[in-house]
Amino acid sequence: MTATAPLTPSEVQGFASIAARLADGISTVVLGKPQVVRLALTALFAQGHVLLEDVPGVGKTTLARAIAATVHGHWRRIQFTPDLLPSDVSGVTIFNQSTQGFEFHPGPVFANIVIADEINRASPKTQSALLEVMEERTVTVDGIRHPVPRPFLVVATQNPVEMDGTYRLPEAQLDRFLVRLSVGYPDEQTEIEVLRGATIRSPEALDPVTDTATVGELIRMAQRVHIADPLYGYAVRLATATRTHPQVRVGVSPRGVIALTRAACAYALTDGRGYVLPEDLKALVEPVFAHRVLLTSDARLRGASASEVLAEAVGSVPVPLPAGRPAPTSPPAPTPAPA
Repeated sequence: MTATAPLTPSEVQGFASIAARLADGISTVVLGKPQVVRLALTALFAQGHVLLEDVPGVGKTTLARAIAATVHGHWRRIQFTPDLLPSDVSGVTIFNQSTQGFEFHPGPVFANIVIADEINRASPKTQSALLEVMEERTVTVDGIRHPVPRPFLVVATQNPVEMDGTYRLPEAQLDRFLVRLSVGYPDEQTEIEVLRGATIRSPEALDPVTDTATVGELIRMAQRVHIADPLYGYAVRLATATRTHPQVRVGVSPRGVIALTRAACAYALTDGRGYVLPEDLKALVEPVFAHRVLLTSDARLRGASASEVLAEAVGSVPVPLPAGRPAPTSPPAPTPAPA
C-alpha cells in the first residue's frame, strides 16, 4: 500500500481517540467482546465488510446496529428469507405513467451501513445480488450503474450452515468479506450484566460518536499507514503457506492478501501506530484468512478446522526481523564454556 504522505503524530492520536470512543460506545451494548468490536471497526476503516457467524441470540445483530448508531450514518436492514428476490435488495426500475419514463427505485442496499440479517437463509441467487455492490460500491440495474453512499459497510449475520433452512454462502461471496467473526457466548459475569440491563441497553439509545464525513477521513488516513517491504513479503508468504499446505484444497487468493494488508493498516491505527508490525498481520490471519481457505475432504473427515490449519501455516513462516532478514527457525547452539 503506497502512502501519499506519512501520518503525523497528531493524526495518529486523533484516529486512535475516535476509534476508542467508538469502541467504548459499542461495548456498552455488546458486553465482554472488546476484540470482536475492534475487528469490526477495523473492517469499517479498511473499507471492508463483516460476516458475523454464530448461533442465534448471541448479539450479532446488536453489534451491527451499534456500529450504525455510533457513526451516525444512514442504515438499512435487510431480513433475508427464502422468498427474497434480488430486486428486493438492489432496487428496480419502474415505468412512471405520469412522466412517461422509467424511474429507478433504490433498494435497501443504498445506505452507509447495510445489515444483512441471516444472509444464508436466502437463496444463492439472492445472495449474489450483493456481489457487485460489496466489491465496486455500485449497483447495475437494467444496464445503468448507480453508486451507493460512502462510506459503505455490509454487516452480514449468518447462522451455522448445519442448521435447518440455511444455504452455504458461495466462495465468491465469502471472499468479498474482509473478516469473518464469531461473537460467541458471554462469560457468566457478562451474561448476568446482560440480564440486569436487558430492558434498557439498546443500540438506538447510543449517542453518535462521529459522522460519515469523519469516517471517510479516517478511511483515507488508514490508506497512508506505513508497511515496510519485508512485511509485504511476509504477508505473501503467509498466503503461500495456505496454498501449499497438504490439508488445504484452495488457499488464500491475492485478494485475501490485499485484505490482510489493508486490515493491518487500520488495525495498527486503532492501536495508536502509524506503521504495521508483524504482530498485526499475525493477529489478523484467522479473521481474514479462515473463511477463504477450503480444506480437503480428508482433512474435514478427520475433523480439522481452518483455524488449526492456519495456525500451522503461520508457525511455518519465519517472522521478518526489523532489518528485513528472516527470523531464525531454531535457537542457535550454545557457545561452549572456556576450558
